[in-house]
Amino acid sequence: MTTAQSVPLPRSTPSEKGVSASGIAAFLDAVATRDGVEPHSLIVVKAGSVVAEGWWAPYTPQRPHLIYSVSKSFTSTALGFAVAEGLVDLDAPVLSYFPELDADVKNERSRSMKVRHIAAMASGHQEETLGAAELDETGNIVRGFLRIPPDEEPGSIFAYNQPCTLALAQIIQRTSGSGLLDYLRPRLFAPLGVADSLGWITDGQGREIGYSGLHVPTEVLAKVGQLYLQNGVWEGKQLLPAAWIDEATRSHVDTPDEGHPDWVLGYGFQFWRSQHGYRADGAFGQFILVLPEADAVVAITSQSPQMQSLLSAAWEYLVPALTAGGSTADDEALAGRLTGLTLPVVTERGVPEFAATSFEPVDVAQVSSIYPVTGASEARAVTEVEIREGGPTGWEIVIGDGGTDVIASLAESGWVTTGHVATQSTPGKDHDGLRIDVVFLETPHGLVLELDPAGKKFGAVWETEPLHLPPLAELRSPTS
Repeated sequence: MTTAQSVPLPRSTPSEKGVSASGIAAFLDAVATRDGVEPHSLIVVKAGSVVAEGWWAPYTPQRPHLIYSVSKSFTSTALGFAVAEGLVDLDAPVLSYFPELDADVKNERSRSMKVRHIAAMASGHQEETLGAAELDETGNIVRGFLRIPPDEEPGSIFAYNQPCTLALAQIIQRTSGSGLLDYLRPRLFAPLGVADSLGWITDGQGREIGYSGLHVPTEVLAKVGQLYLQNGVWEGKQLLPAAWIDEATRSHVDTPDEGHPDWVLGYGFQFWRSQHGYRADGAFGQFILVLPEADAVVAITSQSPQMQSLLSAAWEYLVPALTAGGSTADDEALAGRLTGLTLPVVTERGVPEFAATSFEPVDVAQVSSIYPVTGASEARAVTEVEIREGGPTGWEIVIGDGGTDVIASLAESGWVTTGHVATQSTPGKDHDGLRIDVVFLETPHGLVLELDPAGKKFGAVWETEPLHLPPLAELRSPTS
């Protein structure tokens, strides 16, 4: 087997590919002012070349980012390879891949559930079953899932349901004899020139959970989107069958009750249909947007609870820009802007003052794991904070949660990065005390600490609550 080498996508300017750089700049303007939208990275690919890319400091290009349910589309890609290799039959009953559970699963709808049904989130259940499935007395989530009687015939209704993808992942792992990452490396990642910076959260048995937990750099998202745009062909070689691309990205089940405009257009095999093209979609605004109409792909990572607002900005500004044409002057202006992107930097409150102090909690945010992972630690709250002298900047913060402490440098202005975290320090909201923003750089999430040096108290609040919350020191890619 040939060892994969990290090979970037080709680069071009927007105008060379008929793209309006000013239109991309308008998108940047839009997302900068929308509530609930905080971009971390953007890559725009047109006609096979990257025409715009940017990372909002302290995020950087090489660092992996937790992509939440975009992981599902990677699991679907693994399924496509497994189907092509004859390892998995879409029309086989799910139960047939778990023969040890045959005597435990009595319900006829559960027994008739096919692989294609769970690939399309159409198990017949009307709602998420993960919490109930985790209560299985044997601790086997797939067993718990299959023992929950579907409300309707499998294939007839949609429900976004994590055990569907978990079962898919385990079927692929069982039939291939390897984990998802090991299975995908020679088939997907190596041909795409992806050599490292890959990690996937696993369960208590060391198996990738499939429905979430994958950490990859943004360019990996762009490459996978480009592979799908090219109908499975990469550098002249058919990696995935074109028929699989069509099957995985068409709507298999209606989604009329999902609310927002881009969630009511139908669901494929772990892909969503969109107002433009289709997408891989993860919590807090992780996206691969595949836009066949424009011969384009857009990859985004972010901390954006208002995901429809982010998508709407893409449709309003990016999509027209992809075919509008542009000028070299606009190219240069955009390039300069993209190199200077940053998360907000607070300066109006003045310069923070540091003093060696230990703080006790006054209002600790109790963060629960919405989608618990078998074998993962319980959700933890911050229990202690200390400011002390030390580190390369002269001051550092120690954040304790009962596990290994997180230790990060502090600076009087701007963002400073230490390992997998970055901090920004400012006086408190009333120009009193100290506020420390802590960004966990391999995730979408930020933690805000408000410190009262006089009272030696602190409060801790998540900007968005992580869906997987191990000890804070481990809130990063599993391979980092």
